[in-house]
Amino acid sequence: MSKFSEVRDLVQSLEADFEKFYEKGNQAAGTRVRKGMQDLKNIAQDIRKEVQDMKNAG
Repeated sequence: MSKFSEVRDLVQSLEADFEKFYEKGNQAAGTRVRKGMQDLKNIAQDIRKEVQDMKNAG
């Protein structure tokens, strides 16, 4: 469950940057959003692999 908490915390930490980018056009916030989304993708891939390994082991 720690991976889920990590995903949740990451998404919540990006909320302000999403608002700054989409509502105010802040380009630096857009860069932070893109980086955060890449981090989210990597975490999601790790979770997928972990789940698959656990399914195969059990």
